[in-house]
Amino acid sequence: MKHDLPTAADVAAVKDYLMDLQDRICAALEVADGQAHFVEDSWQRPGGGGGRSRILEDGGLLEKGGVGFSHVFGDGMPPSATAHRPELAGRHFQAMGVSLVMHPESPFVPTSHANVRFFIAEKEGADPVWWFGGGFDLTPYYATEEDCMHWHRVAQQACAPFGDDVYPRYKKWCDEYFHLKHRGEARGIGGLFFDDLNEWGFERSFAFQRAIGDAYLEAYLPIIERRRAQAWTEQQKAFQEYRRGRYVEFNLVYDRGTLFGLQTGGRTESILMSLPPKVRWSYNWQPEPDSPEALLTEQYLKPRDWLAGEA
Repeated sequence: MKHDLPTAADVAAVKDYLMDLQDRICAALEVADGQAHFVEDSWQRPGGGGGRSRILEDGGLLEKGGVGFSHVFGDGMPPSATAHRPELAGRHFQAMGVSLVMHPESPFVPTSHANVRFFIAEKEGADPVWWFGGGFDLTPYYATEEDCMHWHRVAQQACAPFGDDVYPRYKKWCDEYFHLKHRGEARGIGGLFFDDLNEWGFERSFAFQRAIGDAYLEAYLPIIERRRAQAWTEQQKAFQEYRRGRYVEFNLVYDRGTLFGLQTGGRTESILMSLPPKVRWSYNWQPEPDSPEALLTEQYLKPRDWLAGEA
C-alpha cells in the first residue's frame, strides 16, 4: 500500500512545529519554576545542521532542566543504522526533534522526559524513507497512585483519536524500551514510546506527533503543583540521587537518541544535557524493607495497567 510522501513544505512544517513546541514548553516551565530562566546555546554541527539547547539550572523548582531542538543532516548513516535498515545506505538524511528532561530539586517531584522527532532519508530516483517517533515517560522517586494514573490518563487521551489500540500498544512499547536489562528493572512508570511511524501516511502521522508533543505539559504540570511544596529530608534527597544513577545508566547504555547523536558526530554537550547535575552510586545499597524507598521498586517500577477500571 503506497502512502502519501512528505514534500519539502511538509518537512518545513514539522520543523516549524518542533521549534514552536520548544518555545511553548520552555515558557510554561519558566512560569512553573518561578525563579530561573532557560539560557539558550545555539550550535552548528560540522557535518551539517545544528540546533538550540536551552538549559535551566538551580531554579526554584528545577535543579536542572534541558529542552533541546536539533536539525541535523548529512550524506551517510552510521553502520549501526544501515545494518538494521539497509535501504538507508547511500541516502542523504535529515533528523530533527525536540528532546527534554526535567530534573526537579525535590525528591517528591518526578523526573520527566519527552521527545518528538522526525527522520527522512532521500536519494535521487527513489521514494523518500521517513518516519516519526517520540513519546514521554515519568521517573518518580516517591511515587503516588494519583500521579501515575494522571500521567497515563493524559497519555491515553492523547492517543484516543487515533484508535483504541494505540495507547495500549505504545504504552507497552514504553514499558519494554525504558527497561534496564542489566538491573532487571524499569527506569520509571512509563508512558508512551513510538518509533518508525509512517504506516498512517504523513498527515495523520504528523498529527499524532503533535498530539503527543502537546500533551506533555498537560501531563506534567499538575504533578509539579501537587508535590512541589512537600518538605523533604537529606536522606530523601540522597535516595533521589541514588535513583538518578539508574537514569544515567539507561541514557548512556541503551538510549537510541543518545547513541545516534554520538555515532553521527552530534554535539556531545547537547546530547548529554539530559544527565542530572548530582547523582550517586552506592555499592550494593538496598533500601530498608517496607520503607517508602523500597516501595518504589516493589510496587511502582513494575509494568501495570494504571487505568484499570476507568471508563
